[in-house]
Amino acid sequence: MLLGAPVSAGAVASEATAARVGSAPSAEQVLLVLPLAARTRALRRFALALTTVGSPQYAEYESIPQLARRFGASARTGQRVVRYLRAAGATHVAIDATRLFADATVSVSLAHRLFVTSLAEFRNPDGARFTAPAGGVSVPKALRGLVTGVVGLDTKEIATAPSLLHKERFVTALGENPVQGSSGYRPATGTSTGCASARSTDAFTPDQYLTAYGYDSLHQSRENGEGERVALIEIVGFKGSDVSTFARCFSLPLPAINRFDVGIIKPLAPAGESTYDLEMLDAAAPRLKAIDVYESSSDAAEILRALAAPLHDSLDKPEVISASLGMCEPFTKEAIGKSGLATVEGTLEEAAASGITFLASSGDEGSADCIPGPTMLPQSPLPELAVSYPASSWWSTGVGGTNMQLNAHNDITAQVVWNDATAGTAGGGGASQIFSRPPYQDGTVTANVRAVPDVSMLADVAPGYAVYCSAALDCVNSSNTNPWQSVGGTSLATPLLAGGFALVDQVLREHKHQDLGLANPLLYKIGRSASLARDMFDDVTSGSNDVGPFITAGTPLGCCSATLGFDEASGWGSVNMTAFAGAALSFQPKSVNVHLSLPGNQHPAHAKHILVTVSCSQECLMRAQAKVTIDHRKPFTAGSGLYRLSRSGPTTVKITFSASQLEKLRSALSEHASIFATISATIVNPTGTIQHQTASKTLKISS
Repeated sequence: MLLGAPVSAGAVASEATAARVGSAPSAEQVLLVLPLAARTRALRRFALALTTVGSPQYAEYESIPQLARRFGASARTGQRVVRYLRAAGATHVAIDATRLFADATVSVSLAHRLFVTSLAEFRNPDGARFTAPAGGVSVPKALRGLVTGVVGLDTKEIATAPSLLHKERFVTALGENPVQGSSGYRPATGTSTGCASARSTDAFTPDQYLTAYGYDSLHQSRENGEGERVALIEIVGFKGSDVSTFARCFSLPLPAINRFDVGIIKPLAPAGESTYDLEMLDAAAPRLKAIDVYESSSDAAEILRALAAPLHDSLDKPEVISASLGMCEPFTKEAIGKSGLATVEGTLEEAAASGITFLASSGDEGSADCIPGPTMLPQSPLPELAVSYPASSWWSTGVGGTNMQLNAHNDITAQVVWNDATAGTAGGGGASQIFSRPPYQDGTVTANVRAVPDVSMLADVAPGYAVYCSAALDCVNSSNTNPWQSVGGTSLATPLLAGGFALVDQVLREHKHQDLGLANPLLYKIGRSASLARDMFDDVTSGSNDVGPFITAGTPLGCCSATLGFDEASGWGSVNMTAFAGAALSFQPKSVNVHLSLPGNQHPAHAKHILVTVSCSQECLMRAQAKVTIDHRKPFTAGSGLYRLSRSGPTTVKITFSASQLEKLRSALSEHASIFATISATIVNPTGTIQHQTASKTLKISS
């Protein structure tokens, strides 16, 4: 969980943790996000219809471009905003793929003129400087009705990687083997495997938590993430060699890792958080098609852009997005305002409506999620109840924290809510101060508030997870020279569960069912069924995430304790992934069927294309392809564009040849060579993943 505190535009000078040092340099460049006037209410209604189990539209996902056209700002609005900003002198102006906001870069002097405000420079106690408005902010008159606000004039860091939740911090606070007042213990129970260096940490190794949570059965059935893509949102960098070392230790394949810069000009410095996320994801789903890492800085505008970045490629989006970051809700409202919050929510709604699963860590400060600031150490929570955003969003699966005891077969024998109270760390959870109760929590949560977390996984640092990280200062330093460490936090539990959801998506795809998408409606439906919940959830009924005694030297805050069934300390408990995959097959609808036929009397070399007649059992996104073989030469493949078909009947589409392919065909025909095209049609989901492919048909190509 990444924590931090923003400074409000109007009260920055009175903020105790920052001092004003003068006017901001006039030439300094500031990246802005301008939320656009969009059909956000209609988008929410549509996303609810597509994600509510039992709805006639359940799981009938649409692509991001479709959703953007239907619910984002109009093309005219976008054009007017872009024209105005460029004419005013802004650079890098663009409308986001979601059509929910515009990006622009402006100088401080231009920001003064456009937003009728004065930007000042402030300094944190650690010396870090940031720019923020010293007074009110006004949207330019020409943009009123087109944009609803502005995010990014305040460049203060609002989220940061968690302080090192490893053994050394834990032992300093609690001693090597704490018992009273703590959920932690050492060494790990169960039976570990892996290289000797990892096992010497006395932490849980992949075989232990994968068996405990039911991943191992899926792996044994070759359900290991193949064909699936997962995105990570990160504000620190990673060392690929560290992840490779972890994979070798546990004999794991390592998926392709793609790094994408969001508003930064060079890779971020390696640190623990991103490295740990990659290692947990590799353990959970070692044969993913790819892991996409989106790196950004940690100010409000950049984080907003990073959350939307995985949605930009309409045919190469992830099935799952994992974000081990956030900030407490009161600070969220202060940092990005009502319009910024609506834009983030709209982004998550578009993700859900396109079939993407989004997860966020619930925090490491228990039910008191607000801390004074990312640079203030130790990071002691403020003495007030609060939960973390975006974990508290309706459209996010919020992941809490537990600890567990295992038997020799690595089966769970006991679980407790993670709470190392005398160290001030515990799994996040409680009641939202921003959001009402989502429909999927009806019948489970009594109060009309969003309750978090939804589920929980291992997060206690003792025994913790065995990980490898050699990043200077953050992982290896004068007090900790061994890159093999035991680490905890809900920020590790989140990518572990994200990998599990990718396995479930693989199972669904292979059985021709729709993707999981927003997991919460299904999690809660199963949770309310005693027979289903018994197999899928390992209920946590012991412990609390109240860190009040640590903050106030003895006085609890009053929330939250584990009980039978759902609670705000652990959600439904931990998830057995094999059982969840089976349940998902029962509830997720079948994917669309596609039929293909070939019109007669075709002359592809002359026409420059092959005609294919296709139809779908319901609305679908499809493409056709032809593999062309000339005698015994190496074949080549031609494809159609991407077509959205309705249920109204068959449609004829073209598989068009390139100039070089036509040359090959015509040359082969002049030589009287034997030419055959093997043709098929493929349905893809809105993320670009193949869901179903027809049986092939063969066409002999002649003059």
